[in-house]
Amino acid sequence: CSGDVTMESGGKSSKDKVVAVVGGGLVGALNACYFARRGFQVEVFESRDDIREAKIVRGRSINLALSHRGRQALSRVGMEEKIVSKGIPMHSRMIHSLNGKQSPIPYGKKGQYILSVDRANLNKELLTEAERYPNAKMNFDHKLQDWSPDTGLMTFLRPDGSAQSLQADLIVGCDGAFSTIRKQFLRRSRFNFSQTYIPHGYLELTMPPVAGEFAMKPNYLHIWPRNTFMMIALPNLDKTFTCTLFMPFDEFEKITTGDDVMEFFQEYFPDAIPLIGVEALKTDYFRLPAQAMVSIKCSPYHINDKCVLMGDSAHAVVPFYGQGMNAGFEDCIVFDEIMDQCNEDFSAVLPEYTRVRVPDDHTIADLAMYNYVEMRAHVNSKWFLFRKKVDDILHFLLPKKIVPLYTMVTFTRIRYHEALQRWHWQNKVINQGLLVCATGAVLGGSYLIAKHPPKIQSIPIEKVWDRLLSLKV
Repeated sequence: CSGDVTMESGGKSSKDKVVAVVGGGLVGALNACYFARRGFQVEVFESRDDIREAKIVRGRSINLALSHRGRQALSRVGMEEKIVSKGIPMHSRMIHSLNGKQSPIPYGKKGQYILSVDRANLNKELLTEAERYPNAKMNFDHKLQDWSPDTGLMTFLRPDGSAQSLQADLIVGCDGAFSTIRKQFLRRSRFNFSQTYIPHGYLELTMPPVAGEFAMKPNYLHIWPRNTFMMIALPNLDKTFTCTLFMPFDEFEKITTGDDVMEFFQEYFPDAIPLIGVEALKTDYFRLPAQAMVSIKCSPYHINDKCVLMGDSAHAVVPFYGQGMNAGFEDCIVFDEIMDQCNEDFSAVLPEYTRVRVPDDHTIADLAMYNYVEMRAHVNSKWFLFRKKVDDILHFLLPKKIVPLYTMVTFTRIRYHEALQRWHWQNKVINQGLLVCATGAVLGGSYLIAKHPPKIQSIPIEKVWDRLLSLKV
């Protein structure tokens, strides 16, 4: 961005501009905090009830993995400590083999960990924080009917059936993977959009506490990798674990009775049966059908200087890298940084945000797909475990030159697409180095054998025959 602009072309100061945030989920609530602290008049519109007053929270998984990118975004609005204090650190993956053996694989160096956090609690805390700003207002049970990308005029349907209109200077779409805001983008020329459902679904089960304590070691993300499918378990503050079974839909469809469930778990997850409970397994398995997972990419993220997409509405990803929420939160901090660079000039901020963010979000969508294969299959591979040890040793010896991909993605704010490029370069160098070492070892061994052949005592054939006959006797 260039220029010393302090006001947009309309001549309004930030105190006079209205920012409408559509979606009161995690990214929407955090965005409300970011815009409110800059002095904008913030209106948050959520189609559902206030999650803080709902008796039953409808929606997706209760577990989320919070890592560095998300923590940095929370820190900027003073929320990091409060959220981290209610999270459970997970230092390693704990791999559960079929024979019951458990093997930890650390996520990073000593002291590096991701946090298991409760989705509903995090959402409630962010909404409450946003409401603390006098210039932020929450509007629940407001369904977006239509909006104009030219004028910023928005129409919402209230619970009583009446309509409410609002003129916004900026519309921020944070309304999820099936975004209503994004529908307007689809009507425009040169808007790229792709949606991919993977052939796997997920189903959640609960592992209760045992004698008031966790049934398994709590500071791990537990994984039962079974090549074409897997189960994971994340700890909760109430000493339960949320177990999630990821499996192809056609495998889910084969299990139709409680006995089928028990037979399946006995074959693939026998150590989990006593921890979850036989009766609980038989009933919980059929409580809800397996849920689908979708990956969404689009570009650009903005229309003129009036609207921008963030979070799942811009880039829904499958959950296997634990970066969906973290990438959405990073959207907020990246937009905030660009607001500083461009002096809050929306006509400059929005195209710059698209330019910066699209390649990174597309990269993490691809990495999330790749990591599913790693989690359910590669962690069983001796080559994968060997390469991880090599990477960890090299990272210890050359911490600035060699950094594992997972470390770059999870424990730094290196841009996603730059992390992937660097990983490809590192892989090439390390594999070539291993090939050179292996070739050198073979050639060196061959040379030593040739120069110093082992002394083999020659035995006459008659003696060999005699020995064989004596063995027979």
